[in-house]
Amino acid sequence: MSKYYLNYLDELESEAIFVLREVWAQFDNPVILFSGGKDSILVTHLAKKAFFPAKIPFPLMHVDTGHNFPETIQFRDETLKELGVNLIVGSVQESIDQGRVSEEKGKSATRNSLQITTLLDAIETHKVDCAIGGGRRDEEKARAKERFFSHRDDFGQWDPKNQRPELWNLFNGKHFEGEHFRAFPISNWTEMDVWNYIKRENIAIPSLYFAHEREVVWRSDSWIPNSEFLKLEDGEEIVKKKVRFRTLGDITITGGIESDADTLEKIAQEVSGMRQTERGNRTDDKRSESAMEDRKRQGYF
Repeated sequence: MSKYYLNYLDELESEAIFVLREVWAQFDNPVILFSGGKDSILVTHLAKKAFFPAKIPFPLMHVDTGHNFPETIQFRDETLKELGVNLIVGSVQESIDQGRVSEEKGKSATRNSLQITTLLDAIETHKVDCAIGGGRRDEEKARAKERFFSHRDDFGQWDPKNQRPELWNLFNGKHFEGEHFRAFPISNWTEMDVWNYIKRENIAIPSLYFAHEREVVWRSDSWIPNSEFLKLEDGEEIVKKKVRFRTLGDITITGGIESDADTLEKIAQEVSGMRQTERGNRTDDKRSESAMEDRKRQGYF
């Protein structure tokens, strides 16, 4: 009798698809949080597989800070056209115009934390009861505490000590009116797993992940891309470097690394030798020791 073994990527895929189907079974109005980064692209691809041959049964939600890479927005629009799904956009600029949040000042000003209010407003407006994200436990210590189903109270806040047990892959999505959940189907994936899967499935990703020539400035131990929002300090100068980005956030806070990896094979090989988490070049995570956890407690992704 022959034995059947699952490849480790197939195991991770099956687990993620199971979580996505559980979300659809337990919640009335879920969405996929889509940033245009590799993790949200991967989750969207898995959702496509989970419900094939039908379309993805829930919309995508994008929180637009107004400080996005142009390549990210272009890729988002192309993906939507291909999938034929609806898109919900929450605009940080609208939140600023309405007086809901205040723009940060200074050279390191970012709209990253402003996304929290915009996200929670969009969730409330559209009566979303579960927002599916691409967070992974290997990314950052606060995300390592997350469950597959992460409960948020009626203020959108996350309490890591008040989460549901998940024994034997049984998920409890019960919640009171006004509360919601975040679901993280790829919690157990590593960055290496993500790239190996993208390579195997030949998933399209933004060109920013591949090595390319770009104007950058050295700041906070990483190469910050030049943009209309960049404010130079004394002693800083814009130079041209061949860089790529391991993670995609706002153009003002996402640092690149010098690299020659311009194919998926080269990226996977490069990542295998990395000793720093991919969020190590995000300046918003360097503001304090607990920067990510503080934002998550307020309602961040």
